[in-house]
Amino acid sequence: MTSAPLAARLTSGTGPLFFPVTAFGPDGALDLEAFRAHVRSGVEAGAAAVFACCGTGEFHALTPEEFRDCVAAAVEETAGRVPVVAGAGYGTALAVRYARLAEEAGADGILAMPPYLVVADQAGLVRHYSALAAATGLAVIVYQRDNAVFAPETVVELAGTDGIIGLKDGHGDLDLMQRIVSAVRTDAPGRDFLYFNGLPTAELTGLAYRGIGVTLYSSAVFCFAPDIALAFHRAFTSGDDATVERLLDGFYRPLVELRARRHGYAVSLVKAAVRMGGQDVGEVRPPLSEPSADHVKELADIIGRGRALLGDGAAG
Repeated sequence: MTSAPLAARLTSGTGPLFFPVTAFGPDGALDLEAFRAHVRSGVEAGAAAVFACCGTGEFHALTPEEFRDCVAAAVEETAGRVPVVAGAGYGTALAVRYARLAEEAGADGILAMPPYLVVADQAGLVRHYSALAAATGLAVIVYQRDNAVFAPETVVELAGTDGIIGLKDGHGDLDLMQRIVSAVRTDAPGRDFLYFNGLPTAELTGLAYRGIGVTLYSSAVFCFAPDIALAFHRAFTSGDDATVERLLDGFYRPLVELRARRHGYAVSLVKAAVRMGGQDVGEVRPPLSEPSADHVKELADIIGRGRALLGDGAAG
């Protein structure tokens, strides 16, 4: 953990936000050394932040002890070079426990997952995230998806809550997001509130989110193809939309279409691609399943075409 505010560090970074996978050994046990190597390679490649033990990191499959150890390992490997944000979820009591474990491990912030299973009303969601924010000194980013979808006035209230610094959107309703951005801008003027595109393979919808002022995004591709993810990020942030569109058409859209073939591929395909790149991070834990052999081959072809596009751009 560093003394610099997390919001400032997240907006000043020059690379993608890195959501590492969690490494497991052949017996399914946590492999901290492989996890450390994966985190280290991402930071060295140019990640702006490490979001450890979140969705791509199989937060749902980790025990509290494994979670604590992974977050501590990420903090040690980054050594203050970039901020570390850890996932926290389930019901309020468990979410608070995970947040406190993350704080003890040295994390800079929390990505607050939706409450487990229940569909709460807006007042209940405010109570949940307010309690989580009050439980530690860590900055909290609220994750909108599944059973945690917020009305604009709810986000205004969350934005005024001490410790809550932003909203990551994994819901994908751009009309709602525009109304949220507008409501916070109008009803909480001067509030430095962050927004993130948190859809799976967020690069695919980056241009649409940029249109409403949301430029921060999570990049699962950075886990296994940092060269492609960095090229896209440079083009996206500099306004080189010709390169953005070339990568969208030739790499990201085919990747998303493959990801949509089966449930769980937003994680298991990423992990397969990391292994394909030479990092032995193991398989996914149940209830997720490994991708089929033909889909892994298709994945390799897509990555190859993506890298060829980088060469095409350089040649042009």
